[in-house]
Amino acid sequence: MPLKTLFLNPPSFEKFDGGASSRWPATREIESYWYPVWLTYPAGMLEGSRLLDAPPHHIKWQEVVEILKDYEFLVLFTSTMGWDGDQKMAEVIKQTYPSIKIAFVGPPVTTSPEKALNECPAIDFICRREFDFTVVEYANGMPIEEIVGLSYKDKATGKIIHNPDRAQVTPEQLDEMPWATDIYNRDLDVTKYNVPFLLHPYVSLYSTRGCPAQCTFCLWPQTLSGHAWRKRSTDDVAAEMASAKKLFPHVKEFFFDDDTFNIQAARTIELCEKLKPLGLTWSCTSRVTTDFATLKAMKDAGCRLLIVGYESGDPQILKNIKKGATVQRALDFTRDCHKLGLVIHGDFILGLPGETRESIRNTIEFAKQLDCETIQVSIAHAFPGTEFFDYAKANGFITNEAMSDDGGHQMAHIEYPGLPVEYVMEMVHKFYDEYYFRPKAAFRVVWQAVVNRDVPRLYSEARDFMRLRSKRNKAARAAKEANAAKAQESVSMNA
Repeated sequence: MPLKTLFLNPPSFEKFDGGASSRWPATREIESYWYPVWLTYPAGMLEGSRLLDAPPHHIKWQEVVEILKDYEFLVLFTSTMGWDGDQKMAEVIKQTYPSIKIAFVGPPVTTSPEKALNECPAIDFICRREFDFTVVEYANGMPIEEIVGLSYKDKATGKIIHNPDRAQVTPEQLDEMPWATDIYNRDLDVTKYNVPFLLHPYVSLYSTRGCPAQCTFCLWPQTLSGHAWRKRSTDDVAAEMASAKKLFPHVKEFFFDDDTFNIQAARTIELCEKLKPLGLTWSCTSRVTTDFATLKAMKDAGCRLLIVGYESGDPQILKNIKKGATVQRALDFTRDCHKLGLVIHGDFILGLPGETRESIRNTIEFAKQLDCETIQVSIAHAFPGTEFFDYAKANGFITNEAMSDDGGHQMAHIEYPGLPVEYVMEMVHKFYDEYYFRPKAAFRVVWQAVVNRDVPRLYSEARDFMRLRSKRNKAARAAKEANAAKAQESVSMNA
């Protein structure tokens, strides 16, 4: 029998979406929870294991510690935002159960394994990048020094050992892995997961791994999943969807949370032909390079919504971040989606390399021109391990290491000449205000809530958003006043 293993997406800030499936770990403007898809695969390969997703199930650390009395091995998926709290609790767990083995997985420990092992003695080892087989081999008794993709501190010498890198999971291995939806059914309550622009309840899964795009800011391909795009067979994906339909008859929507679901037209169309007979409503991520024929095949097969990373409406910024797309292509793609009746959730980021006051204004006007059904506006975060981080650090643009406030909300931490961080924060709210307080946009959101019978959820989300909006506006004003006071003090001293 393997070690009895608990796979943990840990407790963090209240309403913190640090899930293994979230590429921007943070407390959202509106409470949102994505599924810890990455943890499901090794959890399904180990008999007697359990996947514990603490945030959406509102499980606190003291409950986690109590649950761990029945386990021999803890695999914790950590995030950049949650690292400090996670390592402190690892120490508590080790003190409470000295014999338990603790492994950390996730982007922060992949990019800085030595830092992780030196800062947190409670960690027995960390798994770099894809960790599915690394933790399974350990739980099944393979000696630690023989397991590839693993880093640990030698107890005798205190030296940190980095075992050779593990080869990326192959498409054949992806097909052989357990289905994420089976583990959801075993361990999770799917009604606890909410994303404002998806129908509720929803279930997410992956049909591929990796992303060949070179976006400089994107965390996952550069730290965890890699740029090699590997796809499950369309037969395997369709079979999981058919099974999930039976397991979750109450689920209103399925979501393909791939880094890029439809990057290959032929594969997408082939999969759609196999999804069409299932009569499911589903959504997915998409790039603006997707052509009309592929979009039509998706719509005909039950696709409802696309999450699209537009990022910026400024052509130079798109080049700076290696987006591989143009403003005109984004406009054409959006026109095609609207023609087909596909809903779009558009993602935008303020504070990317080359950002100016003018480029922010360009992006806001661009978003209005696109007129997506819903949007998300994020503050640019330079995560360690990304090309964006290296650029920002080399040029001295990182003002502080803290990416979030004391509630886990995203905060600007990059400042370019002539573009103060408080201005970027202020413009995030102006972006939302200008976009959603247009009569057309406001009516559309309310109407969709009525049609989908989600008016109570809309009310709750609007209340949460307005509360955070007020808090952040106060923070931006306070920062502006503090900077003005410093400037005045400097003038007085020089005089």
